[in-house]
Amino acid sequence: MPRIAGQIDRAKSEAILEAASAVLFERGLAAPVDEIARRAGVSKQTVYNHYGSKPELVSALIERRVNAVTATLGEAVGDASPMEALAHYARALLQTVTTERGVSLVRLLIQSVPASPELAEKAYAAGVRAGRRRLAEFLAREARAGRLAIEDANEAAAFFSGMVIAHHQTMALFGLPTELTPERIDHLAHEAAARFMRAYAP
Repeated sequence: MPRIAGQIDRAKSEAILEAASAVLFERGLAAPVDEIARRAGVSKQTVYNHYGSKPELVSALIERRVNAVTATLGEAVGDASPMEALAHYARALLQTVTTERGVSLVRLLIQSVPASPELAEKAYAAGVRAGRRRLAEFLAREARAGRLAIEDANEAAAFFSGMVIAHHQTMALFGLPTELTPERIDHLAHEAAARFMRAYAP
């Protein structure tokens, strides 16, 4: 059965983002859009039709990661407890900021600040700012439901994210071994969620 236009567009968008992730990791932010298009199996114009510029493409790539990290914080969490949702978020966040590609992208963005502040600003807005906002929205909902005692959700979100990332991202950025095994990440995620829940218990 043929795919409808929306499905085709989504498939192309995913192909472009996958190609961009690989090409930018291999060649840096100066990588030509032509190469991204070739890897994605689309024309260069198609890339620009979906993402108007390279900063927009990088922002979309980061936004996709944020969506994956914050997936358990959405309205449709269902019966999950706030601690369970926070532990899932913490695990996904820690995994994302310490992966080789994640670390490489942050390094590239930091290097781009003097020459391309617009790109850095777009990347920050799509990544750190958006992720923190979604966490704050989740915490505010939990506070309204009486499951957490939080007066400033933005401040609490900053505390929790900082507690999760701790020094691990910095070590990864400096090329130092983090020794974060899947078991260690799982332990840290649950420990951070448990401590946070105790700190903000109603």
